[in-house]
Amino acid sequence: MTNPSDLIHVPDFSRGVEGLLPTIAQDKTTGEVLMMAWMNLEAFEETVASGFATYYSRSRKRLWRKGEESGHRQKIFEIRIDCDADCILLIVDQVGAACHEGYSSCFFRKASADGFVNDKVRLVDPSSVYGPKEKF
Repeated sequence: MTNPSDLIHVPDFSRGVEGLLPTIAQDKTTGEVLMMAWMNLEAFEETVASGFATYYSRSRKRLWRKGEESGHRQKIFEIRIDCDADCILLIVDQVGAACHEGYSSCFFRKASADGFVNDKVRLVDPSSVYGPKEKF
C-alpha cells in the first residue's frame, strides 16, 4: 500500500537550471539507456497526462513531443525520480529509433583504445525521417 506522504514527492523543478530537470529514457524491455533530454513542469505534466514522453527543447525553446516529426514515440511504462527529486527516469516502450541519428540509443559511441567508436547499427537513415540536413 502506498504511504500517502510519498505522494508529495514529485520532481522539484525549482532545483533545475531555468526550471529544467535532466530526464533519462530507458527501454522497458532491454534496460538500455536510450537518451537524455530536459523536462520542465509543463512537459512533465503533459507526459503524465498523455502517457507519452514530452520534453522541453532548449534549442527550439518549446515543448518537444518525442516522435512529433519521426513517429518514433516513447510510451510511458513507469516514471521515477531520484532521491533529490532533481532527475527524472522514464521507463518506456520505444517505437522506432530513440536517437535523431537513427540509432536505437543516443549512446551509440563507446570509448576504446582507438578513441570513440560506433558500436550500434543504425536503424533508420535520418534523412528519410527528417529530410536532408542543411549544410552551413
